Amino acid sequence: MGPTCALLPHRSQHPSPGGQYSFQVLGPCCRLFDREELPWPCCRLQWRSKEPSWRRIGRRFVPDLACKCSPSYAVELLQPDLRPTDTVLTLFAERLSPELQEWWYSRPSLRCPGGGSIHPPQGKTGRGQK
Repeated sequence: MGPTCALLPHRSQHPSPGGQYSFQVLGPCCRLFDREELPWPCCRLQWRSKEPSWRRIGRRFVPDLACKCSPSYAVELLQPDLRPTDTVLTLFAERLSPELQEWWYSRPSLRCPGGGSIHPPQGKTGRGQK
């Protein structure tokens, strides 16, 4: 499967990779890692030892590196005989193109520095199909 070149459309419905449920796309999102959920103590290079949780250096929420190459979406799970559930779904089977990955994980102020568009770069081939 080649790199994904386009976003899934808003409110489009898709089956899950295993076919157990379907989901409706609410929009793309950046999956963040909460550093406050790390076990105490955590190990950091700046400290060269164990660091207590109340002395952590840096931002609390950081992009989740495990999801950096794959698209994440805020979705509504549509399961048979159950109420729809809102969650975040990462499609690990797909890979982001380098341009789309750069857009996906940039800050909003960096996306449109001169009042430009916040829309992702458009691919030439569209979304890769299986």
